[in-house]
Amino acid sequence: MAQTFDVVVIGSGPAGYIAAIRAAQLGLATACVEDWKSPKGDLRLGGTCLNVGCIPSKALLESSENYERVTHKFKAHGITATGVKLDLATLLDRKEKIVAKMTSGIAGLFKKNKVTWLQGRGKLAGSGAEGWQVEVAGAKGTDKVSARHVIVATGSKARHLPDLPVDNVIVCDNEGALSFDSIPERLGVIGAGVIGLELGSVWRRLGSKVKIIEALPAFLGAADEAVAAEAWKIFTKEQGLDIELGIKIKSVKKGRKDVTVEYAAADGSAKKLECDRLIVSIGRVPNTDGLGADAVGLKVDARGFIEVDDHCRSNLPNVWAVGDVVRGPMLAHKGEEEGAMVAEIIAGQKGHVNYDAIPWVIYTAPEIAWVGKTEQQLKAAGVEYRAGRFPFAYNGRALGRDEPEGFVKVLADAKTDRVLGVHVIGGQASELIAEAVMAIEFSASSEDIARICHAHPSMSEVMHEAALAVDKRSWNS
Repeated sequence: MAQTFDVVVIGSGPAGYIAAIRAAQLGLATACVEDWKSPKGDLRLGGTCLNVGCIPSKALLESSENYERVTHKFKAHGITATGVKLDLATLLDRKEKIVAKMTSGIAGLFKKNKVTWLQGRGKLAGSGAEGWQVEVAGAKGTDKVSARHVIVATGSKARHLPDLPVDNVIVCDNEGALSFDSIPERLGVIGAGVIGLELGSVWRRLGSKVKIIEALPAFLGAADEAVAAEAWKIFTKEQGLDIELGIKIKSVKKGRKDVTVEYAAADGSAKKLECDRLIVSIGRVPNTDGLGADAVGLKVDARGFIEVDDHCRSNLPNVWAVGDVVRGPMLAHKGEEEGAMVAEIIAGQKGHVNYDAIPWVIYTAPEIAWVGKTEQQLKAAGVEYRAGRFPFAYNGRALGRDEPEGFVKVLADAKTDRVLGVHVIGGQASELIAEAVMAIEFSASSEDIARICHAHPSMSEVMHEAALAVDKRSWNS
């Protein structure tokens, strides 16, 4: 007789494992289906984010930033280091240990919360008297379980160029780019988005000559224009990252040990990029292949996203979808919030996600983070607003940390003073943005932030000063 659960979650990335844990916390008999295999062949939880995405990339970012600090930046502090060597194997081993710790941690959380891990690949196999049938294909064969509710959280995968096989040795997506066995002398990156910038900056700091080419004519088009302009100046002029926009790829030829990309520049001239390794980072696509959507009538749009309402309900009764497989930004924390919301709704509570208060972060150096509307969005919508801006260069803590680049910008409604958007480029932007998220979540005004006492000296004072600047009363400028 098939096992029966209240909830079966397909996929154990951030959206999936949080959905499973929250459902179990609420007293629902819960299982999670996952078949991710590590390079060593052992099964792991955590999906792309923990295994080959957010977690390992941040480990490499930290290592590469430390290397750049000791080789270039410590002299300003009176610290001179000689004989500095980079052991790439140790660096990568540290990354893998962090991944292993985090993924095993989820297994521990499943055990603690009594979530059953169904090891295999999940597929919708129809419905019956006991609810939905989920097929689980694992190493020991195929089995079926029943569930009153199914939450699809199968995540996303890297989009590849047509007719260019990714071998993750010479031509790589995010997975291969996290595990180079040597530092490439010449590294090419197709795509100047979040992943391309983060991974390109990692290998630049470790010694690669990096060239990034981007089809779009604008740099970081989703970010506030002032932030994008500041980032462009820092990355290209101050850090020497070579980025070319508005290109059109003509051909990509992979040799035995190198890659040649022929492309047209923005002015139409023919150009060639020759590199030892190539990273393809042109976006991600939802993992809905093999889910059995067609067989059960689950609506999937032309791009592969499962169609859902504001509470992540699909067109099928008691079938939900969360995270990268549905509309909205492909962000791990957005998926986590959706997973918790769905679990709470299934349990009879009033789960909710405020999609206007989802923060975005780019983990470059300096970091970039924002929440809410950009200035260009407000202008396009005809919204009257006031803006306050304050630079890190005037902040004592930022100067002490040797991180004077960037600024905080606060956008507030001209009539009500309600915070509409906050944009940060600078050190610890990923941490500072949390205050802005809370402000937007609770409909705070810029005056609210301006009246809150911020610790001195701290980076957060720049948020305070930017809020004061909305009313043209900054204390330190």
